[in-house]
Amino acid sequence: MNYIGFLSTSASIYIMRTSKFWSLITISAAAIAMPVIVSAQDTPSSKDFAPAPPQMERLEEGEAPAVTIRQPDTQKKITEKKSQGKVTEVKVQTGKTTYYAKPNDPAGSAMRGDGQSDVTRPVQFQVGEFGPPKSIPATDPAQTLQPAPAPAK
Repeated sequence: MNYIGFLSTSASIYIMRTSKFWSLITISAAAIAMPVIVSAQDTPSSKDFAPAPPQMERLEEGEAPAVTIRQPDTQKKITEKKSQGKVTEVKVQTGKTTYYAKPNDPAGSAMRGDGQSDVTRPVQFQVGEFGPPKSIPATDPAQTLQPAPAPAK
């Protein structure tokens, strides 16, 4: 008979039984002490509540502000570009805003829904435009001063 194995087995059974016993005692003590702790708390009396809010008074109506609200331009201009009967680009102009919407064409042999193809394609806003300056009305040339006469020698 292995004496060391017998000691370790009986010791572990003893520790398991005592740990279950002490955990049961701890849980029972907490369950018994809980109502005592809860009843020891103070219940707020009517003095401890917040005071009632003050009575609201009606204010006089002031004069209306002198502001005019201008409605933005709601006129839209939509231009579609097609190639072989298929829409390749849509240009939308509303007021000062211009944006382009293009269809989502998958790259290469990717099918819709594949990892290589995007699900959505966001619109592209036109931020600035480069090119020749727009026609600006001619202004009077800047006035220049006449050079000072040479000092006499």
